[in-house]
Amino acid sequence: MKVIFEHQSNPSGEGFLVKEYIQRYFTSPFHFHDVHELIWIKRSHGKLYAGKNMMNFQDGDIYLFGPGFGHCFYNEKAFIELGEKAHAIAIFFRSDFLGTGFFGNTEYVNIKEMLDKAGFGLHIANGPGHLYDLFGSLTQKKGMDKLVTFLQLLNEISKIPPTRARMLNETQSAMKLTNKDSARLEPVLKYVMENFRDELDSKTAASLIHLNDAAFCRYFKRRMEQTFSQFVSSVRITHAMNLLLTEDWDVLRICYESGFKNLSYFNRQFREITGQSPKEYRRSFQQSKEHLIMDNQSD
Repeated sequence: MKVIFEHQSNPSGEGFLVKEYIQRYFTSPFHFHDVHELIWIKRSHGKLYAGKNMMNFQDGDIYLFGPGFGHCFYNEKAFIELGEKAHAIAIFFRSDFLGTGFFGNTEYVNIKEMLDKAGFGLHIANGPGHLYDLFGSLTQKKGMDKLVTFLQLLNEISKIPPTRARMLNETQSAMKLTNKDSARLEPVLKYVMENFRDELDSKTAASLIHLNDAAFCRYFKRRMEQTFSQFVSSVRITHAMNLLLTEDWDVLRICYESGFKNLSYFNRQFREITGQSPKEYRRSFQQSKEHLIMDNQSD
């Protein structure tokens, strides 16, 4: 059985560990570490379950998760069917890898504040190109050059303003779970992620973890702080949000493509989760995009 805790050891003694993942799709279950994780999604897209929230992820995204922050990247079937490889570079490190109190120095306050915010999860979209270069070079360098490059990467990310380095949760989301809990949860999350376009029911989910329906619903709500149906809706709405911004489809088609069978119910769920109707959500993005284009125009 897969477990929720993944320890990252570093036999090299460098104080941080760099891993490059190139695989058909991301395979880690819903998990957390006892260290920070800084990860660049070089090539992949799908759904990210981060802390207590669900969102889309795509090429170029950068995430920083603090110790105990539960997360999982799920590739959609559409990506897997493309036949391309999921590609990511991740760095695992302790906040004191340079010694206790190092980042407490006032000259490094930006990095310390960034690491503190990692307990909420941080997301950086469309980062400056030189960040990607630093990530890539870490897989090639050794010794002091590698350490200097990593510190440069942390420093550059810490300078990104809050408007571009978004916190993923309103409260810290440290996971304090047993391996037994995590082993139960993983098949249910996978079942929803892979089949959200189809009919889903709590009885099937319950059978995956060998509980009856009533016991499963109580367990799931206590563990996830939401009902099973609420979780399914959040996955479907997250998918719909992505389609609204990337496809020129009408709302009815997006409703069906996201697993909803009724347009009025889809509209109610979308507004409940996002605070906007699907059309308002698409319109607000188009307006903000036009504004950004105008801001980038030369005088």
